[in-house]
Amino acid sequence: MSSRVRMALTVLPVIAGMVWSGGASVAAQGLTPWGDPDLQGMWTNTTTTPMERPEDLAGQATLTEEERAVRDPEVQAEVSFDRPPTPGNVGGYNEFWVERGNLIRQTSLIVDPPDGRLPALTPGAERQRNEFLARWVAPPSSWEDMNLYDRCITRGLPGAMIPGFYNHNYLILQTPGYVVMQVEMIHDTRIIPLDTSEHPRSGIPQWLGDSRGYWDGDTLVVETRNFAAKGEQRTNIGRFFLTFSGGEHARLVERFTRIGDDRLDYRFTVIDPTVDTRSWTASIPMQKSEDALFEYACHEGNYALGNILAGARADERAAAVGEQQSR
Repeated sequence: MSSRVRMALTVLPVIAGMVWSGGASVAAQGLTPWGDPDLQGMWTNTTTTPMERPEDLAGQATLTEEERAVRDPEVQAEVSFDRPPTPGNVGGYNEFWVERGNLIRQTSLIVDPPDGRLPALTPGAERQRNEFLARWVAPPSSWEDMNLYDRCITRGLPGAMIPGFYNHNYLILQTPGYVVMQVEMIHDTRIIPLDTSEHPRSGIPQWLGDSRGYWDGDTLVVETRNFAAKGEQRTNIGRFFLTFSGGEHARLVERFTRIGDDRLDYRFTVIDPTVDTRSWTASIPMQKSEDALFEYACHEGNYALGNILAGARADERAAAVGEQQSR
């Protein structure tokens, strides 16, 4: 569903005055011209390390370098798109299209709870998830039975910041008073004001919520609330989450810290007592990238959604004809 065409960056009005401080003198100081820590540039978080710790690594938070070297090619083979599709599956991308990266030393991106696993869902959230998954895997009645990623709307938050199998690249821009993050996947753009104003008490809910940021020393802290209730979805294929979006009661706290010329420590905490039985935190290292940001022409290339719906309607017509003929 992705058409990767070199991007002619369309700059939003709020970004129009931004300075991308790529100069050596500013980068060496680690500060923007106005004195904020400099996070600007292209970053990627591609990795095959899963969100949740695999069962065979239970109780082990990190890999030794020797273990990582042995396990990395095994995981690459396990998730390879070059394997023949299962019977009845038409197949999709091959390895040419993906950019997953490699295992990191962490055995899971989740670092809290200490077992590296997502906390249990509340009974209401588990019921809601199961109801959606039942619709998602069944022949769809409408586009609303598909997840937000299938529909080219968003991967939500924190989903947009979680690595998968391609297009997990980020352009960070800064200006006095704002940080902007352009996400390659589904071309989401996050505009984060740096102020101490409170979140709207009853503001208009948004797919990516309402974000406010501030500096805690050298760390950018971003708190997001006011997520759209209809965006609350958790869907995944194997090791990778397609959609992971907070609901109307969710609070997301992110921390971005530059720890080197080419490294960014990124971690987030999800707090939603209506969904999770406890808060949880993921740590996802980001690396500097010299690649360009590409356009993710999702709607333009999304033949799958229309074809899935058309195929379901064709199956229904065929079943109706067969039923009439059997009478």
